[in-house]
Amino acid sequence: MTAPRTKREPAAPKAPPDAEQAFEIAGRFLGTRPRSRWEVEQRLKRSGTTDPVIRATLTRLERIGFVDDLAFARWWIEQRDRHSPRGRVALETELRAKRVPPAIIGALRDAPEDEAPMTEDQRADAALERHLKGRPLPEDPKALQRLGMYLVRRGFDPNSARAALRRRGASG
Repeated sequence: MTAPRTKREPAAPKAPPDAEQAFEIAGRFLGTRPRSRWEVEQRLKRSGTTDPVIRATLTRLERIGFVDDLAFARWWIEQRDRHSPRGRVALETELRAKRVPPAIIGALRDAPEDEAPMTEDQRADAALERHLKGRPLPEDPKALQRLGMYLVRRGFDPNSARAALRRRGASG
């Protein structure tokens, strides 16, 4: 005969993080990569932090420059340009998903071309080059159409996609 099983006592409810604990949680979260204000806010909510402490922590982080949506958006675009080029439409969609304010997205869109890490044409060319991986541009019209649709799915407008294919065809 076995001994009766005892139920485990429920854990005592944990107190929500105070201001210093919330700051530590946010600091560790920001230690891996820059984050948007919304991302940090969501992380603090998941940890059970109260709304007044979240607001105070975000204000403190903004004041010392750890949370800056404009800097985050620039970093995000630069990383995309370097590792996985996308068109303006896709970049703006990703930034909206990270809850970057529309005013910041608009300011980046309206920034002079010389301030942007890459122009839309350069991005399209880089995306096409990465996709082809050094292979020549196919001559089959259906294959060219598929490449154009690939670029459109990556957020490039159809005109940019066609122009990238033309430029690649002229140079390859």
